Amino acid sequence: MEFELKILGSASATPFLDRHHTAQVLTVNGTPYLIDCGEGTQRRLLDQKLRPQRLQTIFISHLHGDHFFGLFGLLGTMNLTGRTEPLRLFGPAGLDEVLTTQMRHSHSQLNFALEFTAVDTTAHQLIFEDKNLTVHSLPMRHRVPCCGYLFREKPKRRRLLADQLPDGLVPAQLTALTQGEDLLDEAGQVLVRNAAVTAEPKRARSYAFCSDTLYTETLANLVQGVDLLYHEATFLDDMRERAAVTHHSTARQAGLLARRAEVQQLLIGHFSSRYRDLQPLLTEAQAQFPWTSLAVEGLTFSVAE
Repeated sequence: MEFELKILGSASATPFLDRHHTAQVLTVNGTPYLIDCGEGTQRRLLDQKLRPQRLQTIFISHLHGDHFFGLFGLLGTMNLTGRTEPLRLFGPAGLDEVLTTQMRHSHSQLNFALEFTAVDTTAHQLIFEDKNLTVHSLPMRHRVPCCGYLFREKPKRRRLLADQLPDGLVPAQLTALTQGEDLLDEAGQVLVRNAAVTAEPKRARSYAFCSDTLYTETLANLVQGVDLLYHEATFLDDMRERAAVTHHSTARQAGLLARRAEVQQLLIGHFSSRYRDLQPLLTEAQAQFPWTSLAVEGLTFSVAE
């Protein structure tokens, strides 16, 4: 089953040419999760043939406009196109107040339940889980309360070896085998040994989204060994003083964090509009961590089982 990330936007505060504000869709086993919702996200979803009505859960990192100004429009379109299913929304405290104010002054009303959960942006804790994955918050160091999100696929069941299974097993027995159990007879004797008829489960996959932040070494411990890491890289390292003032990171710092966290692959994004050519940012990050790619519009990154 798929575990893939689609990049909808890679720009920082000012859009530039074909760069759009931050938004990504992580799809796990057919279920899409929207991460941030910068201006124009609903149009980007349509461009990439992703149906907004399929979204059940949205995660917002912080309340700077380039990360959530597209949310109100997206909610309005969902409403106009007949949505009735509840929508889960996670983000910093105050996001609900912003949306309520917009709704009140525009005389708008949603015909579906918007279930908002305020995220403690200073903590690393479990905030959500469903059949596919768990999501933990990742504390960022930015000018306003800000968090990232760590997505971990739930452990998978053991795989049945069809050619090794005895005849006549019922569904409940097959389920028990996938859960690692031996089958016993009424006397408690082993009827079917699990190790003989099942194989190791496919590995669970992981993705860490690190939004706007100062370079923070301790973050490496929280995202240690993830398959895919996104880390902002607003500036080249010759502007690290500017990065520090604005509470952002450089491409070099993103690569350094990926190396220390021993991740499998790094994606960098949130590029300043001062850079027409993104190759220098990629080169700088790759000098620290060779397995780095640009998280630019329209690209999809898949993680194999």
